[in-house]
Amino acid sequence: MKTFRPYQPNQTLLLPPSLGDWLPKDHLAYFISEVVEQLDLSDIYRAYQEERGYPPYDPLMMVKIWVYAYAKGIRSSRKIAAALHEDVAFRVLAANQQPSFSTLALFRRRHHEALGKLLVQTVRLAQKSGLVHLKQVAVDGTKVKANASKHSAMSYARMKEEEQRLQAEIERYLHEVEAVDREEDEALGDRRGDELPAELADRQKRLEAIRRAKAELEEEARQRAQEEESKRPAVRRRRKASVQPKAKAQRNFTDPDSRIMLSSDKAYIQGYNAQLAVDVSSQIIVASDLTNQARDVGHLMPLIEQVEANTGQRPDQLLADAGYYSERNGEALELRGIEAFIPPYKVKHSVWRDAPYPKGRIPRNLSARDRMWRKVLSKRGRETYKLRHTSVEPVIGQIKWARNLTQFTLRGLAKVRSLWRFDCAVHNLLKLYRAGYQPQG
Repeated sequence: MKTFRPYQPNQTLLLPPSLGDWLPKDHLAYFISEVVEQLDLSDIYRAYQEERGYPPYDPLMMVKIWVYAYAKGIRSSRKIAAALHEDVAFRVLAANQQPSFSTLALFRRRHHEALGKLLVQTVRLAQKSGLVHLKQVAVDGTKVKANASKHSAMSYARMKEEEQRLQAEIERYLHEVEAVDREEDEALGDRRGDELPAELADRQKRLEAIRRAKAELEEEARQRAQEEESKRPAVRRRRKASVQPKAKAQRNFTDPDSRIMLSSDKAYIQGYNAQLAVDVSSQIIVASDLTNQARDVGHLMPLIEQVEANTGQRPDQLLADAGYYSERNGEALELRGIEAFIPPYKVKHSVWRDAPYPKGRIPRNLSARDRMWRKVLSKRGRETYKLRHTSVEPVIGQIKWARNLTQFTLRGLAKVRSLWRFDCAVHNLLKLYRAGYQPQG
């Protein structure tokens, strides 16, 4: 008869007494534990000033848990709470402690800003380890769904209609109540009689929400008109810019900071525009940002400024797609001594493959746009620009699809921006781990 290895599921086991024996020595969990201990978490620790009450979990442990969870593509606090019981790596990082899902969620929400700031520290760790060269930096953006449905949004034109309809319904209801006041007094018995009926309360709340959103859109329109007015030549300032919001301008009631945007798969989503700049040689993220502005062109120079602030250096070359091109951006990069490779037109892959190389001297009368187009189409330009496809685009894929960033879990621009930067920080730590970086003890 065949002999098998012993299998006794009810046998009591004596686990190794040291957490260091629970996983292979080169496991990601140990790396994260060591590298997080090198990070400056003082912003988080300063938030704990209250001496009373039951002692909270150590922020060092909580950061380790969240970093490892994001590295494994786990973003749900409930799934992390379960993993703290079921997953050996999580138990090692938590030293066998099990914070509840609500405690984990509160920590992330409370310290989102400090978690986002860890990005700069990871950039400098990568720079110190020799992974940041800045010979070429590639920029790109991606639309990420907000924690809100696009069906919870309403246009300005619809808001005006709905405001009038709800106001009319409320006035009609109050008129009916007044007409039958005596009968209602008898029906109410001992109650005060001035409670707001549930039907009216719901309508009133909806009316108030619509009025708030409508006022926000009108304020944005006023600010935009003032900016446009200040940019106009004096002779044209007599014509006042419109302060009326566009009829199709929208506001979402679940996450008012989010906007309707067209995603890369040509579908409209309620979301945010997440931006990043990547060192081409290593795929280290050297800058990142997130806004509710759908167009990419206005994000380019703020990203470059952030690269300089995070690294203390300027990149030699900048690679970006056509969405970032403008003559103003080109001039700003030139003033900084950064060579730009940004196609001024959207280009199909067949054009890169089949279009002939420019020949002869550059004509003197070429516009800045045509000069850029000629440079990008050159042999050197094509070889340089194609590096964008192998640097920043894979990074976006790694964050969104390999680590499950399909939708943000928190709401509001500030929180979502911080979590995007935290995602970028975790990405950098994974690059350091795979590059063999050894945290200093």
